[in-house]
Amino acid sequence: MTLPEPLGFVQVRGAREHNLKDVSLQLPRDALVVFTGVSGSGKSSLAFGTLYAEAQRRYLESVSPYARRLFHQVGAPDVDAIDGLPPAVALQQQRGAPTSRSSVGSVTTLSNLVRMLYSRAGDYPEGQGIIYAEGFSPNTPEGACAHCHGLGQVYEVTEASMVPDPSLTIRERAVAAWPQAWGGQNQRDILVSLGTNVDVPWRDLPQDTRDWILFTEEQPVVPVYPGFTPEDTRRAVKRKLTPGYMGTFSSARRHVLHTFANSESAAMKRRVQAYMVSAPCPVCQGKRLRPEALAVRFAGHDITEFSRLPLQALSTLLRPFANGEERGHAQLQATRPEQAAAQERMAADLCARLEVLLDLGLGYLGLDRSTPTLSPGELQRLRLATQLYSHLFGVVYVLDEPSAGLHPADTEALLGALDRLKAAGNSLFVVEHDLDVVRRADWLVDVGPGAGEQGGEILYSGPPSGLQAVAASQTARYLFAGPQRVARPARVPLGWIELSGVTRHNLRDLQVRFPLGVLTSVTGVSGSGKSTLVSQVLVDTLAAQLGQSPPAEDEENLQTPAAVTAQLGGDVHTLSRLVRVDQRPIGRTPRSNLATYTGLFDDVRKLFAQTPLARQRRYSAGRFSFNVKGGRCEHCQGEGWVTVELLFLPSVYAPCPVCHGARYNAQTLEVEYRGKTIAQVLNLTVDAAWTFFQEDAAVFRALDTLREVGLGYLRLGQPATELSGGEAQRIKLATELQRAGRGHTVYVLDEPTTGLHPADVERLRRQLFRLIEAGHTVIAVEHDMQLVTASDWVIDIGPGAGDQGGQIVAQGTPQEVALVAESRTAPYLARALQAQGGASGHPT
Repeated sequence: MTLPEPLGFVQVRGAREHNLKDVSLQLPRDALVVFTGVSGSGKSSLAFGTLYAEAQRRYLESVSPYARRLFHQVGAPDVDAIDGLPPAVALQQQRGAPTSRSSVGSVTTLSNLVRMLYSRAGDYPEGQGIIYAEGFSPNTPEGACAHCHGLGQVYEVTEASMVPDPSLTIRERAVAAWPQAWGGQNQRDILVSLGTNVDVPWRDLPQDTRDWILFTEEQPVVPVYPGFTPEDTRRAVKRKLTPGYMGTFSSARRHVLHTFANSESAAMKRRVQAYMVSAPCPVCQGKRLRPEALAVRFAGHDITEFSRLPLQALSTLLRPFANGEERGHAQLQATRPEQAAAQERMAADLCARLEVLLDLGLGYLGLDRSTPTLSPGELQRLRLATQLYSHLFGVVYVLDEPSAGLHPADTEALLGALDRLKAAGNSLFVVEHDLDVVRRADWLVDVGPGAGEQGGEILYSGPPSGLQAVAASQTARYLFAGPQRVARPARVPLGWIELSGVTRHNLRDLQVRFPLGVLTSVTGVSGSGKSTLVSQVLVDTLAAQLGQSPPAEDEENLQTPAAVTAQLGGDVHTLSRLVRVDQRPIGRTPRSNLATYTGLFDDVRKLFAQTPLARQRRYSAGRFSFNVKGGRCEHCQGEGWVTVELLFLPSVYAPCPVCHGARYNAQTLEVEYRGKTIAQVLNLTVDAAWTFFQEDAAVFRALDTLREVGLGYLRLGQPATELSGGEAQRIKLATELQRAGRGHTVYVLDEPTTGLHPADVERLRRQLFRLIEAGHTVIAVEHDMQLVTASDWVIDIGPGAGDQGGQIVAQGTPQEVALVAESRTAPYLARALQAQGGASGHPT
């Protein structure tokens, strides 16, 4: 590859952010620079924590202090100097916006154009006045349907939804919608004080009594006598004895709707949502807009129908309008030339913007698709499309694993988009593991050699071919040779899970079988229906069959579940448990960490509680928790740091002046276990703790498993908020590996290799094989051919995305699927098998 002559270099001197070890290097501008290295090596610390952070800091120094408050500021990086750094735009992996009101149309700003199109060039009913663009938005008072407030759904509760078993008495918790524990008992005690019979079946109570309990808006305050029998309570009320307390009654309906609207707890919202019945709004029929806006048509569609069309269909529909070829265009030009000109210009602009999205393989999405339902990869490509259309010049684009969640066929479209950005005169700094992207780099920066404290060094910086000579580089092993394939006998399935009549999203009456006791990869292009089939339908139906609660959804994705139809059959009676291991965070606050999530911290605290000084002072294991009063530092409440708010600048986080970041009070820190305080233990890496706790079986076993999944570089007390999605998933996997015991468990993973270097994929593969060898089943939605070729069975969904997907294109061993001409996965699978030596059987 001939490297284009760059206009110059970005010079970095003395970078020490996170684990970077005072590194210096130069990076060419106007080139595709790819940062590689094992997970946790320091790639993101260099690309985002140093280069992007410094570019943002310089830009913000040029704007007014007031304007700075509108930006999420990442702070100044720990670096001596960076020269030649252009302005930067960051495109990072992140989950969808935390509201279903955010959509594909709003992320790409296409919805603004569509509203303008309907406002200026729509067909209005005779006599109706013009509606301005904001009147076509369900998120504004001018446009939102007055009945459902622009949600499209109305939520209500019914007697049947709140009282699922009318044969129970109130004392037996017939009103299931009331809170569990004390909250529900309080309401039952209040009813006793009000004279309601709580010991007859619900169905035998008078209808007006039932209606009042469930639906009244009244909130009477009455004396409550906890522990009294109904007879004792009646006598106490009559004699006006002093009550235990005064209780306020709240109907079941009031409790459910108030909790759903106001609770900040996702778990509480989920609980009360189970007692709610949702239905399309009867006024707007789920279209979210006022009748006046829905009366305006364009090309025969109201704006909601228009926004529900796949982007590919939208482009086809708009093309004649953009070219002035639509049948009524000439007549419109003669009668209303200003409307014809507006129609042609806006349609052309929409077509041009849509073309970029189609090139990135997103033609199956609709403008109204809510962002919480998008994968991080889809969301990043939407933002990338916006940048492609902006035609900026001389900018550094810093991208975080843009191939994450992409099928190899979609990665090719992504690479084309990156080429166009570079050709327009921009620099591309990309953190990436996908070898197809790495091979297209003009310049490679390999960070390592290991992760955490074993990383943070620049092993190589230069044209890709030079990396081959770097013996310490784990990237070089895979980039220039590929993993070696060793034949072993194919595993025989222990049975089959059968799903029939699967209907959800783009899946229509699908029949599919998953083998038990083996590793299965489910493949297919982005949007083909893989995650719908595995992470939704299979998980939901299996959970119901095994009597488990369905997995908790993300807090931002609390919305009415899509309709699903599926029948489960086969050998499901042999299964004992379902476990979904995903990339959602292990906690949303710094108080949650690796040690607390895996449970090993419980054993560590018990060890501290057994020390002579702790026993002398009667300290329990709870004393050594930083989350509760007693042992923690009360000045920072166990956080270890305090926040200093600055009006126009980012908040500054400083170590607590009392505990100096230790999180515990001085008395607790006087207790030592084998020469270390509890704070010092939390600061150990998994590798260091593994050596320290060699003699403590319970702690050592947990640490050993964490090391085996490649997390030896993480600190025990590293906050959950600092962990990547891949790290969170591997912590969950390690936790499950410790639990894996008797019975037959089905493990479902959604793109487990996301964010993993090929060397880490090898580690992951070995751990999945451990589960298989213990008699369990692993089913993974996967794009990485390194893991797919290692699978015993492959199910390929497609052939395309959206309406062109949702079918079983191929299924069988990797070798069998590689031969199916209709499969878009087959050529990439065949190439991967050939690169690994084409051995028959399966890899060890």
